[in-house]
Amino acid sequence: MALLQITEPAKSQDPHKKKYYIGIDLGTTNSLVALVINGSPTVLKGNNSEELFPSIVSYKENEIIVGDNIKDDKLITFRSIKRLIGKNINDINSKNFYSPCEYTGDDQVIKFNVFKKLITPVEISSEILKYLKRIAEESLLGEIAGCVITVPAYFDDAQRQATKDAAAISNIKVLRLLNEPTAAAIAYGLEQKKISKVMVYDLGGGTFDVSILDLSDGVFKVRATGGDSSLGGDDFDNLLADYIEDKCELKLNAKKKYELYLYVKKIKILLSKHDNVLVELKNIGIPDIKLSISTEEFNLIIKKLVDKTIQISRNVLDDANLLISEINEIILVGGSTRTPYVKNMVQDFFKKEPLSNINPDNVVAIGAAIQANILSGMSTDELLLLDVIPLSLGIETMGGLSEVIIPRNSTIPTSRNKEYTTFKDGQNAMSIHVVQGERDLVTDCRSLAKFVVKDIPPMLAGLARINVEFQVDADGILSVSAREASTNKVTSIEVKPSYGISDSEIEEMLKDSFDNAEEDISVRQLNESIVDGKRVILAINSALNIDGLELLSDKEFKIIISARDKLQNTLGGKNKDIIKAIKDLEKCCESYVSKRMNSNIQKIMKGKDIKEYSEDA
Repeated sequence: MALLQITEPAKSQDPHKKKYYIGIDLGTTNSLVALVINGSPTVLKGNNSEELFPSIVSYKENEIIVGDNIKDDKLITFRSIKRLIGKNINDINSKNFYSPCEYTGDDQVIKFNVFKKLITPVEISSEILKYLKRIAEESLLGEIAGCVITVPAYFDDAQRQATKDAAAISNIKVLRLLNEPTAAAIAYGLEQKKISKVMVYDLGGGTFDVSILDLSDGVFKVRATGGDSSLGGDDFDNLLADYIEDKCELKLNAKKKYELYLYVKKIKILLSKHDNVLVELKNIGIPDIKLSISTEEFNLIIKKLVDKTIQISRNVLDDANLLISEINEIILVGGSTRTPYVKNMVQDFFKKEPLSNINPDNVVAIGAAIQANILSGMSTDELLLLDVIPLSLGIETMGGLSEVIIPRNSTIPTSRNKEYTTFKDGQNAMSIHVVQGERDLVTDCRSLAKFVVKDIPPMLAGLARINVEFQVDADGILSVSAREASTNKVTSIEVKPSYGISDSEIEEMLKDSFDNAEEDISVRQLNESIVDGKRVILAINSALNIDGLELLSDKEFKIIISARDKLQNTLGGKNKDIIKAIKDLEKCCESYVSKRMNSNIQKIMKGKDIKEYSEDA
């Protein structure tokens, strides 16, 4: 049972103000707010009695308008800002990107020049969250104490962190970021089933996600996930606008093209209900044109994108090592699944009719509300959610190699650690380079963060012990720490990248890892041999400087030097040659190693009685 929250009247402006915990579906096209009232999830409505709040933010010089689709040339209006959250300027698809104002940026963040003030997608998103919070407080006449915000399953660290930052700016306490597919399964109450495998097909306005969930006795485990954060109903609109522009032989600038894009949204909805739609282009700043578009034409226009979603679904099945026949339920989520062609393609692929009795626009928000209710302690239900990370996490090791610490599709939250050591004698610092990806070489992976472990006590190479720990929380945010064993000193960093990685890049990285697996193995073996060779050379040089001339004859000394130089010369060659040179050098040094051991024992025992080392002493 949850503890009652008791507030002293003197400590609160309004001690009787009720606290609420809500779920927010922060969507690309529309956003929703929901909460559980008297055990029943309810989607809140705004002043216009609509449940869907357009994810639109318009700026005047001294005013910000959210949720209204206003046509005013004096306004700077942003739509589908979710597509840019956590991204950098290099991630923009310039072909379909229209900015209502000048913008700049670098490899960190995009910035829009709004009435001589630079603002980021995070700040724009925060305005939507502020608006949703205000709607909820006004509707409920209470305080929003916390919320669960949903994100696409394939959102990377940067995109998740950017979402949390937007909530922080909005003064919203985030109980948890919840993957949209998981939220959908919760909404359908599938956790009540003993054992089930569920495929969630989520096609919204701007993103596509597909996830396979293992449900067992109230435990949700994301078995595999995939998607594309730049594929959705907005792209259907873009293709339809391109089709009309080409068919009517129009040559539109970016602004006119954007006006056409907004107009065809209505056409798309009509094509979901009628076989033919008469398109009348007028009063949108382009020549008046009439043409008829059939459902068959529209299906052909979007076929390539729908096929892509099916291929991603097939890949996720392969990742989960499952057959289509093993999927018990399919859930359709997102407004774009209302398109008959999409629904039919999904049904044909899975050979099963999908669940769609809950409004696909509302299902994610409802699931978020149920989860918020559980996390608030106001529900007796127990629900365990276990998501996965989309790409492996690791660090750079000697030779520019990537060593995986947490493999992809590992269940989160999780914590893993590995122990590392120094490369050189007297090394007092170690650079930790955190990377994400599936390739063996760091240059083929994505760099996430760098930090330095300092003040390592000087000692021989290989004696220092640095324990590197990776922690991924329930929101998918990574923290890395390194602890030096002798001093117990800890250096840590929360990996908060300010730019994202697109799902197409993720797919490409995974494809590269498979296509180049054989080559990567060879490269890794070569690099490891080079590192081993360098380590052996350093060790030999260090030893020779200490006692080489003392313990070795001139002939023995020269043989070792010759073998060492030969190894040095092979480091730029083939792997087999390096391995042979290492073995040859080690063989040459066998006698020297033995002499060093004897010499050290003699030094230790000098002036001591042998009885001191006997068992009876």
